Amino acid sequence: MDGAMGLRVLLCMSLVSVLTLQAVSTQVSPKRPKSSEKRQAVDTTVDGVTIRSLKVNCKVTSRFAHYVITSQVFNSAEEPKEVAFDVEIPKTAFISDFAITANGKAFIGDIKDKMTAWKQYRKLAISGENAGLVRASGRMMEQFTIHLTIGPRSKAMFRLTYEEVLKRKLKQYDIVIKVRPKQLVHHFEIDVDIFEPQGISKLDAQASFLAKEQATQLIKKSFSGKEGHVLFRPTISQQQSCPTCSTTLLDGDFRVTYDVSREKLCDLLVANNHFAHFFAPQNLTNLNKNLVFVIDISTSMEGQKVKQTKEALLKILGDMRPGDYFDLVLFGSDVQSWRGSLVQASTANVKAAQDFVRLFSLAGATNLNGGLLRGIEILNRAQGGVTELSNHAPILIMLTDGEPTEGVTDRSQILENVRSAIGGKFPLYNLGFGQDVDFNFLEVMSMENNGRAQRIYEDHDATQQLQGFYDQVANPLLVDVELQYPQDTVSALTQHSHKQFYEGSEIVVAGRIADNKLNSFRADMQAHGDSQDFRATCLVDEEEMKKLLQERGHMLENHVERLWAYLTIQELLAKRKKLVGDERAKLLAKILQMSLAYQFVTPLTSMTMKGMTDEDGLEPIIDKPPDEMLGHRRSFKLSAEQQPSPTHASPGVHKLPDRVTGVDTDPHFIIHVPQKEDTLCFNINEEPGVVLSLVQDPNTGFSVNAQLIGHKARSPGQHKGTYFGRLGIANPATGFQLEVTPQNITLNPGSGGPVFSWKDQASLRQDEVVVTINRKRNLVVSVEDGGTFEVILHRVWKGSAIDQDFLGFYVLDSHRMSARTHGLLGQFFHPFDYEVSDLHPGSDPGKTDATMVVKDHRLTVTRGLQKDYSNDPRHGTEVTCWFVHDNGAGLIDGVHTDYIVPDIFWSS
Repeated sequence: MDGAMGLRVLLCMSLVSVLTLQAVSTQVSPKRPKSSEKRQAVDTTVDGVTIRSLKVNCKVTSRFAHYVITSQVFNSAEEPKEVAFDVEIPKTAFISDFAITANGKAFIGDIKDKMTAWKQYRKLAISGENAGLVRASGRMMEQFTIHLTIGPRSKAMFRLTYEEVLKRKLKQYDIVIKVRPKQLVHHFEIDVDIFEPQGISKLDAQASFLAKEQATQLIKKSFSGKEGHVLFRPTISQQQSCPTCSTTLLDGDFRVTYDVSREKLCDLLVANNHFAHFFAPQNLTNLNKNLVFVIDISTSMEGQKVKQTKEALLKILGDMRPGDYFDLVLFGSDVQSWRGSLVQASTANVKAAQDFVRLFSLAGATNLNGGLLRGIEILNRAQGGVTELSNHAPILIMLTDGEPTEGVTDRSQILENVRSAIGGKFPLYNLGFGQDVDFNFLEVMSMENNGRAQRIYEDHDATQQLQGFYDQVANPLLVDVELQYPQDTVSALTQHSHKQFYEGSEIVVAGRIADNKLNSFRADMQAHGDSQDFRATCLVDEEEMKKLLQERGHMLENHVERLWAYLTIQELLAKRKKLVGDERAKLLAKILQMSLAYQFVTPLTSMTMKGMTDEDGLEPIIDKPPDEMLGHRRSFKLSAEQQPSPTHASPGVHKLPDRVTGVDTDPHFIIHVPQKEDTLCFNINEEPGVVLSLVQDPNTGFSVNAQLIGHKARSPGQHKGTYFGRLGIANPATGFQLEVTPQNITLNPGSGGPVFSWKDQASLRQDEVVVTINRKRNLVVSVEDGGTFEVILHRVWKGSAIDQDFLGFYVLDSHRMSARTHGLLGQFFHPFDYEVSDLHPGSDPGKTDATMVVKDHRLTVTRGLQKDYSNDPRHGTEVTCWFVHDNGAGLIDGVHTDYIVPDIFWSS
């Protein structure tokens, strides 16, 4: 991609629960400008483009993983450059948000049903092209790519959010991040935050590209009780491959592994009328198993496939326990079995079976139906005949590389035959070897018979893939597992019965709890173990749940519900493959309804983005594509009026800083000062009902005012926290008024204008003002020749110290506001100066105090943290700032009471 800089972040979650992320620059053979070599010892610019930051933030709450990948690039050239954001995410993950910010304007994805989103692409669809940004890639990944042309001396920021539930494999959860930026990054960061209510029993992190001593120095990892944290934040010098090199050593795997404490059998999580039940009992005796392998030996298996299959079988047979029983069935045109009945895995029998595997040869076509029925017959005879074997865990594993071509070849008939023969008695695991297999057919067959299908890729590691699958089912602990809940208490349950439970794995069940039914909620568990039944009951510890809500707050409540939604949608998507007619239509409607409600990009939804077009005049579209859906690269650019302008001012014009400020929570004012690359903060403490002036532009009359709300009930001595409960945005020049509360958004309330709820997704335009409502998240107000502002919705959770929903307010672009703009925020739209000196320990030993000289005032300020929710409305981002005490005295003009106004639509 000559003349362009690309970022590539690669994430993949396999069926065996390994998460991989890779960041790759697609720039080829970068050349450093000579002038750059003179300016600095290390050049981080490639073809005029710098990666200012590349950050991967992962927050895991009870196995539910929320990922945000943020990349900021800067074009320092005097000409437009194309930049790329290239991400591969797991096929099992759902994208939930994507945004591009350029020149203070935010372009935010809008999720809608796929049919609506794709109408504009009908022409391309007919011609067979893929207009979407996402396409199938590799084994378990989908590639997300967008190329964007940005102006000279301009920056762009990409932010992608996706979510999934981590699966436990072999006694741990794995997050593997492949780090490969191929370019020095000014601010590179991987931040993994884990919260597990059961407690974290182990946590580790390693990097293959770092020596042991370097890893110990650079990777910060810790865990205590419920919380674990891993941080990797190398400086530029720590990224360099050598002290004088401009190349990076970040090239390899970054791995985080953890598990949770299993001391308590009951792992129940309840929040906001939803529950998640994690079942993985410990200290159980392994069950012996009755195992039949059904192997395709048709001539299409010749070469590496049969060689690797034999290698895997030899290793698997050698790993069997003496108490196991097994047999082998081979099918080509004909069907043959090694013994025709189960035999014990004695040393002699295992050796004889291994000799049989080494010597068998390929023959004929693919009698898949005959091979499966023979294997099922062998297991049925053992289960129903010999008493000793009837208590074992029966497992049928079939491997094939093609489609049925001999015997019964009608797929619906094969499905019926297999379903009838197994009769729900044991699981069938289908392994599809290579690309020629009808994998959908194998998936449906496994699903109908309590198992699952897995694709084995034709590659050098196929042997390891086969062994890896077997390792997951090698040690059954329980059979016929039933997790039961009171029918009048719960609804919308995910799968809660399983034929078998395996060592090192975990069963997760989620559902809804009816209102006022928490006291009657319980989980009854029963299964069959080694020579005895397993029975247990779990009740909700309400006091513990309250503590957890206080510790994790809205994130816990939000993640439990989204975990349920994720599992439900995934199960419904799998179920759709075996339904037809009205049943399928109803199920698809349910999937669509949930996908839209929870804002997931699924096979039935797509995300569109307005404001950018490609060479065909089409806007970007983000969806989940069918397998092998490919397409040519599409490059998008902002329309002329939205092109990012240079960050330097034109001669004679003083450009005001953009994205400078915001106010949120109690209320905390955050003032970004670009000239200082620093942030200032202050609070305003006033009574509920007071209206504060945030922005006032006397030249146009434009205003933003906010009214405070407080706690409904206060205890004596309790901090009187206040929050914004009502915002008024007005533009008198056009008669525009917008009232925003945590419940409704009302346009022109004085004249009976339309009322929208936060559940709506809408875009409104009145003369010079555009209002975009992003459901349950935020709204953006853009004023032509004015500013761009964001209002964040904060929903509170049960048990929270805050008992009312509230709002946050942020300024995304202010440079077109007049120089007379004022208000608690507006006065900081203009550049100002200050100096900080005399840093010393403060009254709080954990914080630093300093002396600040600003606006002819000498103030004592304190270094602290505040939260900025403008980029992440749910969780926020911590911001380090100098805190100015006493209602911002000395920093704000006048005193804070000067900013109290009569009502939310007051204008100076």
